Amino acid sequence: MVDIIKVKANSRTAAVAGAIAGVVREHKHADVQAIGAGAVNQAVKALALAKGYLAEDGLEIFCVPEFVDVEIEGKVRTAIKLVVNVKT
Repeated sequence: MVDIIKVKANSRTAAVAGAIAGVVREHKHADVQAIGAGAVNQAVKALALAKGYLAEDGLEIFCVPEFVDVEIEGKVRTAIKLVVNVKT
């Protein structure tokens, strides 16, 4: 199983994009998770950057967003999970 890339509102976009690109290069798949508007914003910007990084390697990606329930400190929160895959 591939680890989930967790994004916060204060995550550096370029760092997240690099993580997405690295995981996709290795596994042809990545899961990116964010909770809250700021975090989702950073995740989507990072995804756009990662798309460019991967295009340089001849990899084209697509993303499917999903809702997931996550337990944090005993409370259930709804997160957005961006499921990233390589087009074949």
